[in-house]
Amino acid sequence: MKKIQLLFQMTCALCSSAAIAQNNDLILLKNATVLDGAGSTAQTNTDILVAGGKIAAVQKNIKANGAREIDLTGKTVMPSLVCAHAHVGTLKATTSSADNYTRENVLRHLKKYQDYGVSAVLAMGTDRPLIFNGFIDSTQAGLLPGARLYSAGYGFNTPDPNPGSWMNLLLRPDTPEEVPAMMEKLAAVKPTVVKIWVDDHGGNARKMKPEIYQAIIREAHKRNIRVAAHLFYAEDARKLTEAGIDIIAHSIRDKEVGQDLLTKMKQKKVIYIPTLSLDEYQFVYAGHPEWINDAFFKASLEPGVFEMITDKAYGEKIKNSPDYQRNMSAFKTAMINLKKIYDAGIPVALGTDSGAFPVRTQGFTEHLEMELMVKAGLTPAQAITISTRNAATALRISHEKGTLEKGKKADLIILSGNPFEDIRNTRKIESVWKNGQEVSKGPL
Repeated sequence: MKKIQLLFQMTCALCSSAAIAQNNDLILLKNATVLDGAGSTAQTNTDILVAGGKIAAVQKNIKANGAREIDLTGKTVMPSLVCAHAHVGTLKATTSSADNYTRENVLRHLKKYQDYGVSAVLAMGTDRPLIFNGFIDSTQAGLLPGARLYSAGYGFNTPDPNPGSWMNLLLRPDTPEEVPAMMEKLAAVKPTVVKIWVDDHGGNARKMKPEIYQAIIREAHKRNIRVAAHLFYAEDARKLTEAGIDIIAHSIRDKEVGQDLLTKMKQKKVIYIPTLSLDEYQFVYAGHPEWINDAFFKASLEPGVFEMITDKAYGEKIKNSPDYQRNMSAFKTAMINLKKIYDAGIPVALGTDSGAFPVRTQGFTEHLEMELMVKAGLTPAQAITISTRNAATALRISHEKGTLEKGKKADLIILSGNPFEDIRNTRKIESVWKNGQEVSKGPL
């Protein structure tokens, strides 16, 4: 009898512990302005119930016995950002190098993205073997700190005898016949997309031949892997679209897109990632950008970069570059094309190319990109949907991320200002949440 009583007491104790753990996992965010990421109007005085790391409800006046309540009166809640074009691991101080690609450095970058409210990033084609032995799976499962990492593995580019250390693992076919074996090697690391470079970099490099990228697209699609293209020219965008490209990973910048291309892109369901900030960074340090002394910007910089970009000689070098006028013109064209492409009903997703070089700073750049989208003529609500739901869709993770709705992961940002009123209010980060837990107070 005593044994039965003891067993009963132990069982009750376990049940009580489970109930306490469950209650601690139940969080009620009260009285917030909610931006759901789906393009809806702002929901004022709204509650969000979080249970088990997921969103259980988003509505007014939620009652939840035992929940830990947090009053967010005057605060705004939005989904965390998703960046569908970034680079991690190779950046350190003022260098981009394979020598920098360590577990510690990759985790440092992912933590930086998280501090800026970016909860998932797609590294576009410059990754290294380190992340393909369980590391990337652990980040996606939320088992490691920082943003969840997705990868394009080793991208495809043209043959180059001196590619630079951080691009020395790229696949560089000389003929279409070499592509299948290379694609088989790439498929083994299970990339989210295949990245290809189709650009002559202003006439300074050899451009990938159509028969090569056609073979890459064909072989990738055989394996149910989508292909994303680095490009610059409208004509290349047209040919790639006809060849079956899935994602255009940079702006079309040589001229305004015509109706024929817009129609083709929409018919083929091409996703467009404008990377406007990349183009602004190409020339903006020749002057004095309004955000240059902003603490939110400076906190994102690698050591030594602020001194580099504010050096007068650095600005003069940019201004005296033969590409200076071309870069400014390309930026203006990119802004025009974003508005035309968005208005045509072509899906647009956030991507920045941050982390490729020291001046493309991780975290801040994603917020700058949204500001540039608004300057291009989009509304703040459209820019936020592009940067949350649409980017999650581009990564094929929209079933679990990108919007604040029942069943999704509770990955969100709490802000002290409403971005629908001023898109720069996305920078007023009070806290960042991952899996229903606060993981950062922001970068400052």
